[in-house]
Amino acid sequence: MINEIKDDASTRMGKSVEALKVQMQKVRTGRAHPSLLDSITVPYYGAETPLNQVGNVGIGDARTLTITVFDSTMIAAVEKAIMSSDLGLNPNSAGALIRIPLPPLTEERRKNLIKVVRGEAEKGRVAVRNIRRDANGDIKLLEKEKEVGEDEARKGEEQIQELTNKYIKEMDALLAEKEQELLEV
Repeated sequence: MINEIKDDASTRMGKSVEALKVQMQKVRTGRAHPSLLDSITVPYYGAETPLNQVGNVGIGDARTLTITVFDSTMIAAVEKAIMSSDLGLNPNSAGALIRIPLPPLTEERRKNLIKVVRGEAEKGRVAVRNIRRDANGDIKLLEKEKEVGEDEARKGEEQIQELTNKYIKEMDALLAEKEQELLEV
């Protein structure tokens, strides 16, 4: 019983770490990366469609993204969607190809991005702690219903705490790596 609770908690904590990785990738570091545009949707025949479904997103060079739009009538809509996003990007179209130059990051912008990244990491740590709380509650319930002994319950809670420490350490490592990446000039 306790092993099932521990396995479930471990799986959920792992998913929290993966979610944090995805959030960290969205934070721009000055290098061009196609995942930067993953959150952008374009109105396509009345439906909001992800950008990567209306065009092919690629990397032109280290500071430029390129988008080859499948339907040339959508070029203006794609440009408008990129400009209206909160990424601060200005696309340039040349025929069927849209180029998006990434401006260099200022010191102030870097500090703001570090604050954003730290906030995301804290949300991840809170999620892991909530999973720990749920797992410990399940263990206490088993103990209360006399399905496990007091020693087993204490040992299970210690194992859950070890898992929590492991996953929070992973999140802290991700945060340190991203902060270092943002501070590079």
